[in-house]
Amino acid sequence: MELNELFYQHYWWFLISLLGALLVFLLFVQGGQSLLATMGKSEIEKSMMVNSLGRKWEFTFTTLVVFGGAFFASFPLFYSTSFGGAYWLWMAILFSFIIQAVSYEYRSKSGNFLGKKTYDTFLLINGTVGPVLLGIAVGTFFTGADFVVNKGNLTTANSPVISCWTNDWHGLEAILDVRNLLLGFTVFFLARIQGALYFMNNIKNDDLFEKSRKQVLTNGILFVLLFLSFVAATLLADGYEINSTSGEIFIRPYKYFYNLIEMPWVAALFLIGVVLVLYAIIRSIFGQHFTRGIWFSGIGTVLVVLSLFFIAGYNQTTYYPSAVDMQSSLTIYNSSSSLFTLKTMSIVSLLIPFVLAYIFYVWRAMDAKPITAQEMKSDEHKY
Repeated sequence: MELNELFYQHYWWFLISLLGALLVFLLFVQGGQSLLATMGKSEIEKSMMVNSLGRKWEFTFTTLVVFGGAFFASFPLFYSTSFGGAYWLWMAILFSFIIQAVSYEYRSKSGNFLGKKTYDTFLLINGTVGPVLLGIAVGTFFTGADFVVNKGNLTTANSPVISCWTNDWHGLEAILDVRNLLLGFTVFFLARIQGALYFMNNIKNDDLFEKSRKQVLTNGILFVLLFLSFVAATLLADGYEINSTSGEIFIRPYKYFYNLIEMPWVAALFLIGVVLVLYAIIRSIFGQHFTRGIWFSGIGTVLVVLSLFFIAGYNQTTYYPSAVDMQSSLTIYNSSSSLFTLKTMSIVSLLIPFVLAYIFYVWRAMDAKPITAQEMKSDEHKY
């Protein structure tokens, strides 16, 4: 295999990993939505929370779409296998985000015949179901799925389908895997923590500030327990590795643990990220006026998720193991686009820093002033 092609395959897995990491950070919007019922006791409080999140929800939705699009362009065999086979799981995720978009659009519009409570319920569903199912979907990068790949089917006139799902659940079976559930609820409680941290940073209200601190404490305890359980279960689990000479896939005990050892730079990213998240949680709980926890937690989250994606795809690892046919497992080598396609898209990817800079500029402009109760009473444009 050409060195050139290896570079582009690793480069595009890095971009996929970065998009996935940013998506997990941006799930603070979903986490904040899941807190509406417990923290928003008055209409003014709830309105401040919804409008705080409403200025950012499009970032999460857009990142999710770009994440799927980047997978389609760079690793199309994964896209056709997972999105085409585990479609019930992905449809459930997509539906939860659709009702979120509808809720922000129509929640406060005149003539809203469903009423605010209905749309608040939709936001709660998205805030709960979205992070959990996304965590479960990413969990299959480590636990695998029930599919078979046969590229020879391309020559079959009646059924030129490369990937076949081997059960009738089409992705929903992933919900029954303990490790997937551990990651799903880890992502959920992390999103709730970051939602509370974002409220502390973005809303100027003493009551909501104290309520947010309490949420950081309670959700932080659950998050740490679930996160440690998932990490322990993953590092102690077997994984699939590719023989660099023959291309054959075989089982390697403690594969993901050895990935951290053999890629010390990834282990460093992981530890730095964990420290930053824990610092944000602890400092926000005990610092009476500390409002910057979302940034420490956000950077830490991106680093941790990046490292998890790296140990799932780098170091001759199968990033999408097949639980029914080991040799069908997907790697960044056997599932990528052609070298020409990867090269062409890499030129387009050079625009990414400019897009991120624009997002940063817009973010700062929207958050130039914290949200207040007075603003909710006077502002005509409200979610």
